Amino acid sequence: MSFETLGLNPSILKALTDAGYTAPTPVQEQAVPAAIAGKDLLVSSQTGSGKTAAFMLPSLHRLAEIEPEAAGRTPNQEKQAASARGERPRFKAAQPKMLVLTPTRELALQVTTNTDKYSVNLRRIKAVSILGGMPYPKQMQLLSRNPEIIVATPGRLIDHMESGKIDFSQLQILVLDEADRMLDMGFIDDIEKIVAATPANRQTMLFSATLDGVVGNMARRITKDPMVIQIMQAANKHENITQRVHFVDDLSHKNRLLDHLLRDESLDQAVVFTATKRDADTIADRLNIAGFSAAALHGDMHQGARNRTLDSMRRGSVKVLVATDVAARGIDVPTITHVFNYDLPKFPEDYVHRIGRTGRAGRNGHAISLVNHAEGMNVKRIERFTKQTIPVNVVEGFEPKRTAPPRSAARPGWKPGEGRGPKPGQRSFSKPGAPRDGAPREGGHFRSEGAPFRSAEGTTFRKEGGGFRRDSAPRSDAPRRPWGER
Repeated sequence: MSFETLGLNPSILKALTDAGYTAPTPVQEQAVPAAIAGKDLLVSSQTGSGKTAAFMLPSLHRLAEIEPEAAGRTPNQEKQAASARGERPRFKAAQPKMLVLTPTRELALQVTTNTDKYSVNLRRIKAVSILGGMPYPKQMQLLSRNPEIIVATPGRLIDHMESGKIDFSQLQILVLDEADRMLDMGFIDDIEKIVAATPANRQTMLFSATLDGVVGNMARRITKDPMVIQIMQAANKHENITQRVHFVDDLSHKNRLLDHLLRDESLDQAVVFTATKRDADTIADRLNIAGFSAAALHGDMHQGARNRTLDSMRRGSVKVLVATDVAARGIDVPTITHVFNYDLPKFPEDYVHRIGRTGRAGRNGHAISLVNHAEGMNVKRIERFTKQTIPVNVVEGFEPKRTAPPRSAARPGWKPGEGRGPKPGQRSFSKPGAPRDGAPREGGHFRSEGAPFRSAEGTTFRKEGGGFRRDSAPRSDAPRRPWGER
């Protein structure tokens, strides 16, 4: 299938050709025609699958079809009309035709950049980013142009809504990009408030890594008879990304191994994921001292510093980006060949998002996790979620002193993704120290009926008739009385 067969506006097709786009991705093949037809969409698709174009191309097509008269007067026309009436032009609330909500500033800027690329031949359509960290005067200047498309993070958008700077009465298209991530970050109340301020007859498109749970409940409330598109399996497997685990003994071992792996000749650029902002700064400083061109990226940085860091990454002047999960959302640098999990993520879903920073646009990539021996269970959770076994590698000269814990994959009959419960017909064993089938435990072994065992005080007991008696006590044939009668 080609982009021409999707029925897009000729100006958009020319922009795609000039940008080097050749054929639509699977999610674009399904989403673009349905969105052009005006249907609500629920799309389950991973980052890197082409989802930005999947919602932006049909939206630009629909906006391009609106006649200039119906689109309303431009800000310049409003100023000219006010001057003709002898009035001083006053600020008028922006009335966008399309709103895109994203969880992070980086993703919002990426969506805006791509939109400018697709709409380069559509002079009347403009897109602006409204973000936290951007100066208010700059945002007011952008809103004063009455842009057709606003790409925003929920918190800052709410500020402008409450101050009367944005009016959604003319909104036609609402897009929630990475809705699952927005809910994880606590934006659900903001999203509900924004949706309530939009017209009921709008077109709604929701994109998320998953469509169940809280995301599914919200999706059903805000859409009307949506078309569900799921492009998940291939993206989850990341077949073009080589994944491996290296077990480490301690922090020193981890740092030495990371230093060695970053010197791999096949490495072009890399992202190192950490659990905290402080670790991101510390590791970036240490790598710079070691001779790497490294930079940190996290939420405590000012927007200008974050933009400069990402620009340096795209230009290639930064080789290693040390980032936290939230800050790295939306990074799309095709030359990232390696992703390192310095700290494992809390949730398996975040592992999939992390390694998706490499292997972009069909390229090959490498995902390497540096794992303490006590974190073996977290690796197993990731394997069950991705339904893949991640092999364990050892680098000569950097072998862990401790033996790696046994892998679940080695258990006969085990398959990645299966639960841990007993198989049909298999007996279930209780926790260590608890009775099994009514028998007491001693030294890790179960005692059978009549077998003696010794207490810590040295007294010998035997199991008898559902109770226990001292070995030296006379055996009684009388029935045992209930505890309440003793």
